[in-house]
Amino acid sequence: MSNHHRSSSKNGLPPQELLDDLCSRFVLNVPKEDLQSFERILFLVENAHWFYEDNSVENNPSLKSLNLKEFTSLLFNSCDVFQPYVAHIDDIFKDFTSYKVRVPVTGAIILDETYERCLLVKGWKGTSWSFPRGKKSKDEEDHACSIREVMEETGFDVSKLLNKDEYLEVIFGQQRVRLYIIAGVKDDTAFAPLTKKEISEIAWHRLDDLQPASDEVISRSITGLKLYMVAPFLASLKSWISIHHPAMAPRPDLPLKGNSYFPPNTGRF
Repeated sequence: MSNHHRSSSKNGLPPQELLDDLCSRFVLNVPKEDLQSFERILFLVENAHWFYEDNSVENNPSLKSLNLKEFTSLLFNSCDVFQPYVAHIDDIFKDFTSYKVRVPVTGAIILDETYERCLLVKGWKGTSWSFPRGKKSKDEEDHACSIREVMEETGFDVSKLLNKDEYLEVIFGQQRVRLYIIAGVKDDTAFAPLTKKEISEIAWHRLDDLQPASDEVISRSITGLKLYMVAPFLASLKSWISIHHPAMAPRPDLPLKGNSYFPPNTGRF
């Protein structure tokens, strides 16, 4: 093990001791039902990967940042329980990737008090904007997932504002995306993500400026924002707003964006 540790330190890969700890903490000590399929196991491995990136790498600059497939391969090769499946790791990971795009997603469309602006978030490494949302966990109800994901991505608790019957739903390929409408949030509300390296910016955006520049460019707004996960909801959202009355009159003086959140220069939340 000492030789392995030295070689790992030299090339930046996590040492055996760290891999053993991650495997024990995130994979082995879970209910048996969570180990009955490779899909469930890979979600656990993904949690271990997030911890490695957000904590281990951040606290030890000599460690190499790994993508999920690289990390999965390392963990399978280093943990005894996975040894029988190492030869099939490529197929297992491919099946997991296909499975992930079928897992239902829920989140929220947060509107200000005038219903003229909505809250959008931008991913840590991405350039596109979306409503705060995320994948459902095992046996999690739609509304509970929405509350959890919004809290993680914005630091805002929508539990007391969420109406289970007020939502919009779109099917993307094989994935169902349900967004609950949370209307009447004060525009001076402070937002900040609770998770590390997931959200790079949070900001209010005028709905009128999110309309596609043309039918051919549905994924970009007239202001040039990338809106792959926003545009499909806009027509239905406009219809909802047309039959609901905001608590506050329209305010044309409001800027395009407001109350933006930007992470500290250190990249840590």
